[in-house]
Amino acid sequence: MAIRMLNLAALLLVLISSRIQLSACQALKGKVSCLDCKNHYDFSGIKILVKCDKVKKLSMANTKEDGSFAVDLPSESTKTPLNCLAKLVGGPSALYASKKGVVSQIVRADGENSGFYAISTPLAFSTKCPSKVMKCGVGSSKTVDLPLPPEWGLAPSSYYIPFVPIIGIP
Repeated sequence: MAIRMLNLAALLLVLISSRIQLSACQALKGKVSCLDCKNHYDFSGIKILVKCDKVKKLSMANTKEDGSFAVDLPSESTKTPLNCLAKLVGGPSALYASKKGVVSQIVRADGENSGFYAISTPLAFSTKCPSKVMKCGVGSSKTVDLPLPPEWGLAPSSYYIPFVPIIGIP
């Protein structure tokens, strides 16, 4: 009887100290790509957001130097993540991407019972603004400034009248 209790205690100690995770976690693995980068570009710090349908929680991943990322899919215990999207959010410097290259549908990777998922379309970006494809930069923010006498001590008129009101037809 004592040997049986000793074996049970040893087995329990091994299970507690082992790094086996008994939870069935579903993970997304993917990679981002750059359209105009040179060799050995450092992809670290680019943020990927993962959102699944009917799940309130979001997951965030940071890319490694080679552009790869891995993140656990947000899910609840009763729901399996069927309809999920991965979105390229941003990085340490300005990134330019088309609408197609920002969001990707998440699909099951190898087998039906596999716990790994992958992105269906590549998450791609540019480091410079492709002016032929998209309009870059900030538009003019010039406001109308009426000259006020400085002795009045008022702020510029653009603080008071930021727009010209449209007069309607009665």
